[in-house]
Amino acid sequence: MKALIPLAGIGSRLRPHTHTQPKSLVPVAGKPVLAHIMDRLISGGISEFVLVVGYLSEKIIAFVEQQYSGHDIKVQFVTQSPRMGIGHAVWMAKNEIQNSEELLIILGDSILNMDYENFIHKKGNVIGIKKVAEPGLFGVAELKKDGLISKLIEKPSIPKSNQALVGIYKIANLLLLMNGLDDAIKNDRRTLGEFHLTDALMYMVDHGETLVSYDVENWYDCGKMASLLRANAILLNKPEFKDKRKLKFPKTIIIPPVSIGQNCVIRNAVIGPNVAIGDNSIVNSSIVKNSIIGSFSELNYTVLEESIIGNDSIIRGHVNSLNIGDNTEINFNA
Repeated sequence: MKALIPLAGIGSRLRPHTHTQPKSLVPVAGKPVLAHIMDRLISGGISEFVLVVGYLSEKIIAFVEQQYSGHDIKVQFVTQSPRMGIGHAVWMAKNEIQNSEELLIILGDSILNMDYENFIHKKGNVIGIKKVAEPGLFGVAELKKDGLISKLIEKPSIPKSNQALVGIYKIANLLLLMNGLDDAIKNDRRTLGEFHLTDALMYMVDHGETLVSYDVENWYDCGKMASLLRANAILLNKPEFKDKRKLKFPKTIIIPPVSIGQNCVIRNAVIGPNVAIGDNSIVNSSIVKNSIIGSFSELNYTVLEESIIGNDSIIRGHVNSLNIGDNTEINFNA
């Protein structure tokens, strides 16, 4: 089975960070979102990947080639241009996936807490869902009493279900899915201006195919600042993400859970809880909690809470909540 991961979006909800890097490479709990996804799929038995790239594609390609060069996996890259929705992204990869008996599709901006191996080995077409408070913001599945899906609709104005599509799909009848995408794209039938995977899945239902729902335990949408920080805090509390090193820095208090990268210099500071700091960063005379700090960044005489600081950034002397992109310097003492 191949896994297809759409990664072409510009990540407008994560500006300014996505001015300089794709949202799939934004760090959470010490590593990029894409690494969380790929590592879990590899652990679940997936060894072939098709990554659909577009915006800042060279950074994604460079990261994957460097990070996974020693792994026994195969990765193909497909460029989506222009970007016209997730359904269009899958359709663009038709040549790379056409010989697959089954296909796993997982969106590149979500981290899912679930048994991937169990999901992958379910028979038939399986769609990941979760109850949400605001279903109108997502693709929504309406279910029969037996858990089978009767209807899917993208961002309904009046939702009749609170079961959101979380962005993971196992497709057993790939030919029918591709027929649905072909039909929409060749006839220019769009929803909300794009070609959505939701509509192709509904095409399958309309043509008699059975889609089984699968309840996902936890779903971390990493597409915006608030949910990114929430995902960072939740993941840092999991055993597999806890820093196993004995973290000791001069005149510094560490309040777990935290993730601190390699070669960091920290002194006269209070770090934590729920803080992830990238490699080669400097923190001096500062207090940081519930925040993500990028690599090669420097904090001096600063108090930060609920903040995301990009790579290669410098902050001096202020107390605030900031959303700072890469290659930024802020000096509140000037």
